[in-house]
Amino acid sequence: MSVKIRLQRHGKKGKPFYSIVAADARAKRDGKFLEKIGTYNPNVNPAIIELDVDGAVKWLQNGAQPTDTARAILSYKGAMLKNHLAGGVAKGALTEEQAEAKFAAWLEEKATRVTAKKEGLSKEQSEAKAAALAAEKAVNEARVNAVKEAEAAIIAEKEAAEAALAAEKAAAEAATEEVVEEEAATEETTEENTAE
Repeated sequence: MSVKIRLQRHGKKGKPFYSIVAADARAKRDGKFLEKIGTYNPNVNPAIIELDVDGAVKWLQNGAQPTDTARAILSYKGAMLKNHLAGGVAKGALTEEQAEAKFAAWLEEKATRVTAKKEGLSKEQSEAKAAALAAEKAVNEARVNAVKEAEAAIIAEKEAAEAALAAEKAAAEAATEEVVEEEAATEETTEENTAE
């Protein structure tokens, strides 16, 4: 019986959630398995991986073959390195303490890289929020300026209309005065003509 370390899919459509299992190669993808050794949630950034490293190493030493994705996950969590170091201890190239020290140093380095990635992501998110806020402020200022300009244009139009109306009234009054003066002048000429 050949054993595979592979992913078993769970979750709904578009939101996968995986269990990392050791299963018979002939078993269905989501079917019977021998042991569950971890979980993988790719729906968040960075992805959440929980893995029993010692259980994975035990299966690797017993001949289990990981699939490509499972190998990447095992390598990311250090199970492949621990298996490699265990092989060195079995051959006598390393002592158990040296292997543990190398593995601990690798875990510390990995933790610092993951922390740096999380900080970078949070920094990018804060920068994106700041840029979006600045863009929104600019749009709001442009909108307020446009409203002020429109109000100023309306006020200018009202003032122009009032000035035009005043000019028309003045012209009408002047015309009326001219008519009155002409009538008065014609009356005077008619009176003078009748007096003669």
